[in-house]
Formats: sequence, C-alpha cells, structure tokens
Amino acid sequence: MAGRPPTKDAPDFGKRLSTARRLKGLSQEALARLLGTTRVNVGYYERKATNPTLEFIQRCAEALDVPLSDLIGTEAPKNGHKPGPPSKLQQQIEEIRRLPRSKQRFVSELLDTVLQKAGSSKAA
Repeated sequence: MAGRPPTKDAPDFGKRLSTARRLKGLSQEALARLLGTTRVNVGYYERKATNPTLEFIQRCAEALDVPLSDLIGTEAPKNGHKPGPPSKLQQQIEEIRRLPRSKQRFVSELLDTVLQKAGSSKAA
C-alpha cells in the first residue's frame, strides 16, 4: 500500500537499511519478523529515524547478514576533512579562481614570494 510521498529525504541509515533489505529480497514485513518488531517500526527506521540505537543497528546487520559498516556507512569524507563551511583560505582560493588569468598569475607570483620569504625565515 503506497503512502503519502515523503516531504524530505530519508536519513542515511534508513536509506542503507532499505537498500540492504531489498538486496536480500525481503519486504518490510519479513524483516520485521526477523527483528521481532512490526512493519511500521521498520518503515519508521527506513524513512524517519535520525538516531537509531546501536543495538537496533546490530540486530539489523545480523538479520540481513551484512557487515555493520554497510548500515552505518563508515566511508570518510571525500576531501579527508570534516564536513562544514569552507575555511577562509578555501573561500579566497575560490575567489582567485574566478579572476581573469592575468590577475591569477599576479596573485600566484605574490604568493610564491611570500612563501619563499616564510620558508627562509623558518630556516634562520
């Protein structure tokens, strides 16, 4: 039975849980039976729960016979840094990228000079 369309995306855990369940060929009802809960509860975790308990995640991983990491998503951020707003330096680099080539060359030469002087002062 199709419900009302979602107004926002499901949380990451819910997306992963739903994907793992479907890959195993299970309905929400079948997964609920394996977990000893209800279909409504499974649906809640797939669509709305933003902070499932570790115990629930472990039970799901066992029931679906998948590694825990498949459900919690242990991949590192793509740039190797914590997510968040860009630093002032990153913002400045973006501004430089939008400059004409001649101005970019000027800024690059200026930075080279500053970095060379900073390097020589470290050596002293």
